[in-house]
Amino acid sequence: MNPAVKPPEQVLIVGCGDIGRRVARLWQAQDIPVTGLARHVEPLDEAGIPARVADLDDPASLSALPADGALICYFAPPPPRGDQDPRMQHFLQALDQQGARPQRMVYISTSGVYGDQQGGIVSEATPANPQVDRARRRYHAEQTLRQWGRERHVPVIILRVGGIYGPGRLPVRRIRKQVPMVHEALAPLTNRIHAADLAAICVAAARRGRADTIYNVSDGDESNMTAYFNSVADFLGLPRPPLIEMDEARQTLSEGMLSYLGESRRMDTSRLHEELGIELQYPTLQIGLEATCQNDRDEVRGTRDEGG
Repeated sequence: MNPAVKPPEQVLIVGCGDIGRRVARLWQAQDIPVTGLARHVEPLDEAGIPARVADLDDPASLSALPADGALICYFAPPPPRGDQDPRMQHFLQALDQQGARPQRMVYISTSGVYGDQQGGIVSEATPANPQVDRARRRYHAEQTLRQWGRERHVPVIILRVGGIYGPGRLPVRRIRKQVPMVHEALAPLTNRIHAADLAAICVAAARRGRADTIYNVSDGDESNMTAYFNSVADFLGLPRPPLIEMDEARQTLSEGMLSYLGESRRMDTSRLHEELGIELQYPTLQIGLEATCQNDRDEVRGTRDEGG
């Protein structure tokens, strides 16, 4: 396990969705001041997180960021189109204009930057090979941030994350609509992590991650996409999705889902455990779904269909 660095004096979270708010609460529990950067303050006010209103698409809004000497957790997604991430560029340019030098920066990327490995194992040494624009945008953000950190001697830690699941992140709507899935023998291998474990990993990466280092993030519980959808349906007491062949899937399923079905890989997470000392709260999908669904299965909501 790597030695821990000095705790941050303050934390700036850029992109305060579910994971950002979870991470904020973990730092606040350690009595460390947290500021959230977001377009709208209402969700942060409700969560008790001091907020700064800013729009990463509008560089003029990124003035006087509370970033100098702070730990920055950058969780904001790239724009929905293109193969680059101008939002990351705008944010880093704002730091330069203000002369701000963060203590460290942690960025959530995606396992999609590895592209299709035909079920092969990928370590952090595996060359990136993003094959769809959503992965190219993330890889561009990675490269931009890492280069910026090297030039300014700011430690940057990259987390390449598989599909995130947990409360509000289950494909409930899709299952209720009985959108089909391919037969399990045709389904790609997926890598997943529970949202609570990801939040804890973000904090561990900030405390123990090596500068300019990538960490694969997954629970290591091998599965495939159809088995995942079936497990969610079973836990919620819903009918499993109907099964179709790949030819029909190409005519029926969304472009986004087809892009997930076209990639298969298994993530080696040895570095995550050895260097960050991670012990997962939800090491298997079974345990994670039990925790997510146990309170009231009829009230579980989710709209995101994510790959890994």
